Amino acid sequence: MRIAIGADHAGYELKEHIREFLEEEGHEVTDVGALTYDRGDDYPIYAADVARQVSSGQAERGILVCDSGIGVDIVANKFAGVRSALVHDEELARLTRQHNDSNILSLGAMFMDENKAERIVEKWLETEFSGVERHERRVNEITQLESERCWK
Repeated sequence: MRIAIGADHAGYELKEHIREFLEEEGHEVTDVGALTYDRGDDYPIYAADVARQVSSGQAERGILVCDSGIGVDIVANKFAGVRSALVHDEELARLTRQHNDSNILSLGAMFMDENKAERIVEKWLETEFSGVERHERRVNEITQLESERCWK
C-alpha cells in the first residue's frame, strides 16, 4: 500500500519508528517530514503535505503524528476526500475504518509507546470498510458536504 507519513518535532521519533515498521511490512512509504528533529517546526506543514497526497490519490492512506494528535487531525480534515481520525487504541482504529472509511490515521505521541502505535497502525491497515448501507450513506453525506463547501 502507498502510505504518506508525517510528523512535527513532538511526533518525530514515533513517526520514524512507524515508518520503519511500515517499510518492513512491505508498504511503499513517502515520508514528508520532519526529516530531522527541529523543535521550531510547525505541524500544519506536515499534516497538509500528507493530506494533499491522500486527497490527490498519490497515497492510498496517510499517517500523522504530533504530541496530542489533535492538531494534525484538524489540519488533515480540511482537505477534500480526507477522512482523518484521531485514534488512541486498536478498537478505535478498527471502528474508524469499518464505519468511516478513514484514510488518514492521526496519533498522539504523548499517549503511546512504539508497541502500542504498531498495534494501532496494524489494526487500522488490516481493517476494511464494512460497506454496510448506513455507513456507506454517511460517508457519501460527508463527501456531499465537502462539495457544498458548507464551512465557508
